[in-house]
Amino acid sequence: MHEERGIDHVGIVAPDLDEAVRVYKSLLGAEELGRENLPEQGVTVCALSVGGAVVELLSPTAADTGVARFLAARGPGLHHVAYRVQSVAAELDRLRDEGVRLVDDAPRLGMGGRLVAFVHPEGALGVLTELVEYSEASE
Repeated sequence: MHEERGIDHVGIVAPDLDEAVRVYKSLLGAEELGRENLPEQGVTVCALSVGGAVVELLSPTAADTGVARFLAARGPGLHHVAYRVQSVAAELDRLRDEGVRLVDDAPRLGMGGRLVAFVHPEGALGVLTELVEYSEASE
């Protein structure tokens, strides 16, 4: 089992997912682990393995999503850092009790069907932070 609170992946937003994958394969020798369309979030994602680390490339599929707004305001680049936790729901409860500003009030489905939730950048020193739940079954 993965160690609790380790970094799961780094998310990078790009306007053209195929071009971003090409760049990462060429630049870093990245290996594509899989792609997935997440219509409820308005993104298509591609997980890449880079020297044992995971980079998640995101591209918006609709103009009215958070990722599309991020891309329009800031351009391509670092979007979020994701951390493994044992229970996203428990972490959301703990953070809410501590007064941390959250993007999500409840866990939602992310890539690979794993439960995820986001902490607002104001609650994490300016960095959008994703919590990713791991269990024996999700590995």
